[in-house]
Amino acid sequence: MACYAALLHQPLASTLSPCNSSRGAGAARASPRLQRVATSRLASARALARVRISPRCAAPAGAGAPGEKPAAALRRVLETPGAHQAPACYDALSARLVERAGFRACFTSGFSISAARLGLPDVGLISYGEMIDQGRLITEAVSIPVIGDADNGYGNAMNVKRTVKGFINVGFAGMILEDQVSPKACGHTQGRKVVSREEAIMRIKAAVDARNESGSDIVIVARTDSRQALSLDEALWRVRAFADAGADVLFIDALASREEMKAFCAIAPGVPKMANMLEGGGKTPILSPVELEEIGYKIIAYPLSLIGVSMRAMEDALIAIKSGRVPPPSSLPSFEEIKDTLGFNHYYEEEKRYVATPAQSSYRTSEPSSPGGARSTTEKPQEPVIDILPQLYDIGSSGSRGPSTGFWSRTLRLMITGRDGVQKIDARIPAGFLEGMTRIIPGLAGANIMERLRNAPIDADNPQNGQILLDFEDAMGDRIQVFIA
Repeated sequence: MACYAALLHQPLASTLSPCNSSRGAGAARASPRLQRVATSRLASARALARVRISPRCAAPAGAGAPGEKPAAALRRVLETPGAHQAPACYDALSARLVERAGFRACFTSGFSISAARLGLPDVGLISYGEMIDQGRLITEAVSIPVIGDADNGYGNAMNVKRTVKGFINVGFAGMILEDQVSPKACGHTQGRKVVSREEAIMRIKAAVDARNESGSDIVIVARTDSRQALSLDEALWRVRAFADAGADVLFIDALASREEMKAFCAIAPGVPKMANMLEGGGKTPILSPVELEEIGYKIIAYPLSLIGVSMRAMEDALIAIKSGRVPPPSSLPSFEEIKDTLGFNHYYEEEKRYVATPAQSSYRTSEPSSPGGARSTTEKPQEPVIDILPQLYDIGSSGSRGPSTGFWSRTLRLMITGRDGVQKIDARIPAGFLEGMTRIIPGLAGANIMERLRNAPIDADNPQNGQILLDFEDAMGDRIQVFIA
């Protein structure tokens, strides 16, 4: 802390050296600090941008979580040579499109999320809870690492700690934390204001502490908006202090020229730099990935491309519909392409693994055991009509059988037809055995069997079936019919 206090009172143009006492204090904590490679003597910014980043904390011993953690995947991307493009998404679908296009990482854009979710400008109206909710949907939709826009942390240092832990829990690989006042706004719009140096540094320190307390390795991108709010010198001072406070990636928004971008990339060599290519008329020059890599950038955000083209495409489609037409085929994917993008085909293939085949065992007969003891499960051809005489009780026993005694002279016909129209059973049994059944089971399919038997109607469409006792479908879709002959 003494080191941070000393830094705050240095002139803006002074050259700062690493805060050794702060580093030593950090090394004493349970979670290890980021081990940066010393690169102050490297000759080119391009070489500086390729410095490897070591994980802040190792996975717990014996952890069996399958796959690579999001933060580890992002750190691996940052370790890879080159400047990496990462378009900004705003919902699950746009994130999936970024992944399908082959990008290795993506950002969330607070500007775009506010526009898509609220239909409102990015002026601090969207809340922590809404960003967390949107972030969860986005990270669940893709397997590439996602860097979330955490605005200014939604409050003081304690709010920042809660924000960091929330972003970790929903699966973000990294997060951008800025030094604007509340309410914050887009860095390329008018009226930017930033908090004091002290508060800005404490936000980053609180974020680092929250990460360490969580046992996480989330990548902290420290952003300053002081270039437009105050001056370039102030912005350069702040990112250098952010690096000493433990930030993993540095970001000055709304730099106004190549020269300013080069000056930024010369600060804190060894700490990756983020470029923000705000499309459509921002303050920063739009450069190619090759140019940005040569200057010294490691990761490049494109915040408005997806939301911008979506807005224009929807406006054009609505104009076409209002004029009585539909959008031309060249302006939208086919229905099959839409289904493929959303994963319908994958869903159908996976669904086949879990289709429950209706049990047929109760409607099949098995062949007698073979001499070797094996039993065949192949269905044996048989006549469709079966005569059965259930021995529920002794037919010849003495004693009155009540009103149902005469039923022994009648026959029940049981027909079971599968949902595919194939007849499974057509059996006949003496009607009188119902008397014995109803002593145990008084009702079937919600009906009083004996009452139905006495008042059974005739099947007018098929008189040969006799009177209808029961006619219903079971849970497997088979039709079960019982007639009185």
